[in-house]
Amino acid sequence: LQRGESWKGELLNRYADGTEHVDLTHISPIRDGKGNVTHFLAIQEDVTDKKRSDERIRYLAHYDVLTGLPNRGLLEEWARTAIASASRYQKQLGLIFLDLDHFKDVNDSLGHGAGDALLIEVASRIRTHLREEDMVSRLGGDEFIVLLTDVQQTSLESIARKIIGLISAPFVIGDYELNVTPSLGIAVYPDDGTDLETLLRNADAAMYRSKNTGRNTFSFFTVDMQLRSARHLELTNALRHAIEEHQLHLHYQPQVSLSACRLAGAEALLRWQHPVLGTVSPAEFIPVAEESGMILEIGEWVLRTALRQLKQWQEQGLHDFCMAVNLSAVQFRNKDLPLLIQRLLQEEGVAAGHLELELTESMAMHDPDAAVSMMNQLHDKGIRMSIDDFGTGYSSLNYLKKFKVYKLKIDQSFVRDVAEDPDDEAIISAVISMAHKLGMITIAEGVETQAQLNFLREQACDEIQGYLFSRPLPAAEFMRWVQDDMHQHLPPAAVAALRK
Repeated sequence: LQRGESWKGELLNRYADGTEHVDLTHISPIRDGKGNVTHFLAIQEDVTDKKRSDERIRYLAHYDVLTGLPNRGLLEEWARTAIASASRYQKQLGLIFLDLDHFKDVNDSLGHGAGDALLIEVASRIRTHLREEDMVSRLGGDEFIVLLTDVQQTSLESIARKIIGLISAPFVIGDYELNVTPSLGIAVYPDDGTDLETLLRNADAAMYRSKNTGRNTFSFFTVDMQLRSARHLELTNALRHAIEEHQLHLHYQPQVSLSACRLAGAEALLRWQHPVLGTVSPAEFIPVAEESGMILEIGEWVLRTALRQLKQWQEQGLHDFCMAVNLSAVQFRNKDLPLLIQRLLQEEGVAAGHLELELTESMAMHDPDAAVSMMNQLHDKGIRMSIDDFGTGYSSLNYLKKFKVYKLKIDQSFVRDVAEDPDDEAIISAVISMAHKLGMITIAEGVETQAQLNFLREQACDEIQGYLFSRPLPAAEFMRWVQDDMHQHLPPAAVAALRK
């Protein structure tokens, strides 16, 4: 200003009441006719609110609103610096991927307010027990990332156990004492990745290993996990085109009535034949379909295809025949399932009593009250329900009597050694007796030998299914099996036993 130049800047001022504010000020000199500065013109604007908004925007760009932890963006910036330093000085970094076990149950039972309060407390516990040079970040939901500098594997193990201890201690949220556990996955720079994206992906894979091995533990990333992770991604991408490219097929395994010596029905079993990957096991691709959200579309395709095939067989003379279709956990929890099945039955022209839906014992007992409600809705529409793999879960007899189930399916693990194992004999005998007293029928799966058949017939098991009679067959082969007289395909002793 003394040189006669303009000046622009911010001034911190106070109003008369003492409140501080920031003025954006522009001062310009005013000259007379001879060019001398005689006055100054000052234009001032209160920009306090704008500066606060700008600071808020900068904060939101780098920090999680709920917990105040660095977000993904700031984690990426910090990781680039940490990785560059580790590379220069040949140090190791540790990345821990932390996920809370069953966090959804907290939100569902106590509300999202309690869930948010719990996340804030989790963040506080982790942050206050780390070194200043380490970072904890929240990716979103109940997922946290801990980035540790200059650490060895033994140190990482110690830190992981410490974090598990911190999170496992009870939380007091409002009037509730909550006990939660974490699952941790650990990846190490540079062995498991040289950039943040790779380290995150591998630590995530290790975290899922912790989930699958019982939760409330930690796992280090291994090459085996990398292969499974790549396989999982490959299957996910391939499965998206499986229906439209006609790669999915149904095979049908006969179910035989012991008492009537006749074909009682068939179980529809999903198969996937990929042109490059070959035959993919349902045990491998069904979990992928559930995790990716494709299971509802695939499940509807299975139901429609099975019902359409059933209608065709009915027109060919199979009238007293029931089609069994397996439900996934995601399908069974879908509130629209009863309406979907009712619509498919109407569109395919099949009576509800000819469809049997199978769900596993563990699915039914995951949320038994919800299972009772869903079974009641399906039962009201005339749809039959059966419990698959019975005896392998943890059923409550109190709920079992409430389930609208007409059939119990005895798991093949009990049938396999029934001729040699007295415990399996006792279990099968008890299940059949209990089912009959509850007004249910029983079917044994995995029947492969004459000895197994003889025992099941002696125990008055109602139906059987297994390789002793037939493997799962494509639709055309299944009908030929029936039309050629199915007894021709059975061992003579099996036919004789059935006809007794």
